[in-house]
Amino acid sequence: MTKQNSINSGTNSLSVNQLANLLVEKLIADADTLQLGISTHESGCTIIDAGIQHSGCAEAGRLIAEICMGGLGEVKLQEDKRFAGFDNVIAVTSAQPVLACLASQYAGWALSHEKFFSLGSGPARALAQREELFKELEYKDSATSTCIVLETDKIPPIQVIEKIVRDTQIPAENLTVILTPTTSIAGVVQIVGRVLEVALHKAHTLHFPLANIVSGSGVAVLPPVSQDFMTAMGRTNDAILFGGEVSLHVSCDDAAAAELALNLPSSSSKDYGKTFAQVFKFYNMDFYKIDPMLFSPAKVTITNLQTGKVFDGGQLNADLIALSFAN
Repeated sequence: MTKQNSINSGTNSLSVNQLANLLVEKLIADADTLQLGISTHESGCTIIDAGIQHSGCAEAGRLIAEICMGGLGEVKLQEDKRFAGFDNVIAVTSAQPVLACLASQYAGWALSHEKFFSLGSGPARALAQREELFKELEYKDSATSTCIVLETDKIPPIQVIEKIVRDTQIPAENLTVILTPTTSIAGVVQIVGRVLEVALHKAHTLHFPLANIVSGSGVAVLPPVSQDFMTAMGRTNDAILFGGEVSLHVSCDDAAAAELALNLPSSSSKDYGKTFAQVFKFYNMDFYKIDPMLFSPAKVTITNLQTGKVFDGGQLNADLIALSFAN
């Protein structure tokens, strides 16, 4: 059971771990159909391979995206003709976007040992409480089992698993670790499935009150899978930056809603106008030199529930999508 949450009223009974656990069980039960590998780590935890030795699939990525959202988001794969030649999109919606996206889906837990490094996302974060963000959310989950999603092409060393066990206070045998390389179809789907989360994180960076965000949805184009990590990373970022569209329902004054619509899109960044790969190279592969305002959807629609007024910002960029996906 969840102890507390002050961001949205009426959510004190929501547990991202308990809700996600149902999806994890489905993922494991359907592993053969989804082309996933299930194994037991030397630590005793369960490893789900969604793209390293086993190929995985788009449906696996869709389910993993819902797991990342702590069972508080609905993720769909569908066709869309807005980008010529790239007809597949991922659509995400949540009636609890702050909890789903920031308390669970956001990849905010850095896990490393020697040459291994990955950012952890998913419901385990709400148990570990290793990020300052949780102090603001005032949300702490409790559970008897948990799951973490790592964007990596390597099996985590035992030291990393031991850290997760120690910080979550969940025994290894009740821990599931899902591995989704960026160069896999499941990895691509679950990364681009963060289109709504990216908007929530940007809103937080802009100091828009999270309690004023009521619900949200997002759609982003799915790029071709690349076996080259740099290309794959660039495409998955561009899918959101130039091919992602988010709608948020908020409750505030119109001035605040209008300002959010103006500043939320990726086009508000000084680094907008080039593909992610081009920007990354410009900064000599130093991710932290990139303007953080760039990491947001291409287009946003903000609906103010207090007044009924709608504010739009940004635009989709078919030219940059075509350039990115063709490289």
